[in-house]
This record gives sequence, structure tokens and C-alpha cells, in this order.
Amino acid sequence: MTVDEARWRSRLGELIERYEVPGATLAVFHEGELHEFAAGVLNTATGVEATTDSLFQIGSVTKLWTATQIMLLAEQGRVTLDTPVAEVLPEFRVADPGVSRAVTLRHLLSHTSGIDGDLFLDTGRGDDCLERYVDACAGLTQNHPLGATQSYCNSGFIIAGRVVERLTGRVWDAALREQVIEPLGLTHTWTLPEDVLRFRGALGHLEGEPSPVWGLMRSCGPAGLVCARAADVVAFARAHLEGGLLADPRVMWDPQVDIPNPHVLGRQYGIGWALDEWQGRLVVSHGGNTIGQAAMLWAVPDSGTVVCALANGGHTAALHHTLGAELFGELLGLAKPPRPEPPAEPVEVDVERFAGVYERTGNRLTFWVRDGRLWMHDEVLGELAGMKPPVEFELFPVDATTFVGRPEGEPLWLPAVFYDLPDGSPYVHFNVRATPRIT
Repeated sequence: MTVDEARWRSRLGELIERYEVPGATLAVFHEGELHEFAAGVLNTATGVEATTDSLFQIGSVTKLWTATQIMLLAEQGRVTLDTPVAEVLPEFRVADPGVSRAVTLRHLLSHTSGIDGDLFLDTGRGDDCLERYVDACAGLTQNHPLGATQSYCNSGFIIAGRVVERLTGRVWDAALREQVIEPLGLTHTWTLPEDVLRFRGALGHLEGEPSPVWGLMRSCGPAGLVCARAADVVAFARAHLEGGLLADPRVMWDPQVDIPNPHVLGRQYGIGWALDEWQGRLVVSHGGNTIGQAAMLWAVPDSGTVVCALANGGHTAALHHTLGAELFGELLGLAKPPRPEPPAEPVEVDVERFAGVYERTGNRLTFWVRDGRLWMHDEVLGELAGMKPPVEFELFPVDATTFVGRPEGEPLWLPAVFYDLPDGSPYVHFNVRATPRIT
């Protein structure tokens, strides 16, 4: 089916109103044609209209760009996925000496390094910011043993960005332009705020108000600092489907690890990409969040259909979930897997065994039992603690290890999966991260 432009122009406006999103853009490539839509405003304080050429922060979708840079270097024979990081960066250290020696690029790009990786550290605006960040990783402990499970690791991609710098002799931002942005002819894709200022740029919103901070620190670049219009993100993804950048982009879709909680991004991680199966068809995707902004990118390789949605506040996860379900259902007759919800018939589970404190760098999750029901307190730690207040909500069992909860006012149920590592260590997988129980 073709894209009904009038319907989707109207529908995007309806959905941002429903989910209290100030502004959003949407780009859809389907059956050989690109369709672009915009609704709302870039900043509620100024009322500047969102347009299809507006730049939004795409957050962790940036990780696909960094993974692509590494793959381009691998195709040139400069590295392999199994090259130890220390072979390229002899100065690299984390707290565990064995991990310092053995962790590979494959571990970094598939989130299996176990490095406790939500270190948001401002190392300055200089061109040495990644070098200084990697030096600071010397104190990072292991969230889990190397390769034992999957846990989202921002630090791993920043380290990978430093590998790019060492191999290209260029700062990450410049290397990205030379390797990816310019070869694809992308005119509305930038990484530094002074470049974004030359365009219509979105501002994030927190709790309905303009964010007091525009973006993350420069040291987070390879993990989340690309700013782009939706059409540029679609063009980047099309290069992975159609060729023109990597000789064999399908290598990045090879499953590397099962995701213990498959209900958010997908069932598995590849190299950079999250992998899922919708009615037997491969769907590759990635999402991203920064300070009050959010992005979602999906691609269905066997159809060539690519969708990118960008937004600047409100209930962005619900917006993206609804957009994905409706668009792929309408265009491809493809049903997006539903997120788990509390079952009609309550499930009897011994919730006492999950109570305790689970903690990693940047986050503390506290679970306790009240009147026979499991509750969770979710608290952000570290540099970003002031950007998100703690939330507390009840969890409902879906099965023996899967629970869902919903903070007040949140449209979507949030899944949490409890599991043990092979050595018996108890973990909870929430927000695409594995968090160990500490008490």
C-alpha cells in the first residue's frame, strides 16, 4: 500500500496532541518514495514551528553511525570485530585487568562487554574530550562478566569512537563526516551545537517545560550526539539496506546476543542494530533518548521500508510505539509485537525472592514487597540525576520472571525481567540494561 500523505500529516498532529509531545517529525521511505511530515513546535517557549528540515537530537541512534565507522575500518583491513581494544588503544584500562586485555570491538558494539557503562562525564569541549574520557574509564567496574549477558553500555561506544580517532587520525566528529555523512550526501546531519545552530534545531522538554540544558556533553559524541533531520536518518538506514556505503551491511544484522528482556527494542542485538522478528520477518531498529528528546528508527530489509520518527518531549515512547504499529500495519500488513500488559487472570508468583537493591553506574532500582505485591523505586544517579526525578510504581507479574509497571501518567507499561547469570548471580533487566542485585 502507498503512503497516504494527507492522512499521515493529520495523524502525526493527532498523536503528538494525545501524547503531549511539543513537536515531531516523521520520514517514511516506502516503495521507492520518501514522504516527510512535521507537526507541533520545536520549543514551547518560542513557538517556532517544527518543519521537515528541522534537526532533532537522535540520541543513541548515533551508535549505529559509530558501529558503521568501525565496520568501514574493518572492511579496509584496519581491524576486525575480534580485535582487542587494547591492541588499538594500549593505554585503555577498566577496573578489571582481564577485561582491559580481552574486551574486543565485538563486545563493545553488541553491548556484551559488561563494562558498567552509563558514565556521563564532561571532559570538556576540546578535541581531546574522547581521549580524556577513555582515561577516566580506568575506574569502571564490571556490571557483569565479559560476554555473560547483554547490558546497554554507552561507555563502550565512546571507547569505540576513540578507536576510530586513533585509526583515522581525526577527531570523531570529523571522521564521521568523512566516512559516512559526506559520502551519503547528508546536508542536515551534524554533531556540534555550533553547527546545529545554523539550522532549525529542536529543544528538548522535561515535565512539559523547555529543558534547561540543550544537550549532552561532547564526550558522549559516539554514543549519542548526532543531530539530524528525519530524512537524513532514513537515507543513512537505506545505505544499510541498499548498499553504497558498506560492502556487506548485512554482517551487522548477524545476531550476537539474546536480549534478556525482549519486550522493548527487540529479541537480539547484532552489531549496532537491535534485531526483532515480526510475523517471521526481520526488523532492524534502534532508539535514542537525550535530554528531553527521543528518536526511533526502523527498517524492514525484505521490503526496503524505512521509518524514522523524532520528537522533543512528552510521552515519546508511546508516540513511537503507536506510530510503528500503525505505519507498518498499514503499509506492509505487518503486526508490531504488542508490549506485555498485566494479564486478565492474576499470576501467582513468589515476589519476595526479587526484593532487594539492584545498582549500576547511573541507576539504582529498589524492589520491595507491600501487601504481597512487588513495588519498584527507580532513581537516576550521577551527572544526570537532576534531569529525571525518581519514580515509584507497582509491578504486576506477567509470568514467573516478567513484570510490568506504569508510573503515574505513563501510557505504556514498562517491562522488567528477573533472571540469573550462569553463575547464579541475580539480575533484573530493565530499560535495556542488566542490573545486578547488591543487597
